[in-house]
Amino acid sequence: MKKVSNVVLTIFSIGIIICLFAGGLSFLGYIVGLIVGGDTATNICTWVFKTYLPIVIIATSVFTGIGLIGMYFSRQKALTAKADKTDK
Repeated sequence: MKKVSNVVLTIFSIGIIICLFAGGLSFLGYIVGLIVGGDTATNICTWVFKTYLPIVIIATSVFTGIGLIGMYFSRQKALTAKADKTDK
């Protein structure tokens, strides 16, 4: 089970890094549109918003789900709130 969780968490890590890079590319697309201006800028920004960003959002959601599955396999309890025993 440990090997499976390591593979799943590695896929999650690589996928999230790719999604972060893809988000940066969308910002770059808006900057290019700002520099170009006119109808071309409108087309670039519309493409980024209506076509590119939904794909990035879906990919981010999928990789986040993979990360949660990896946390389940590795039995991590990172998403739970537990009280310290030293607090009284």
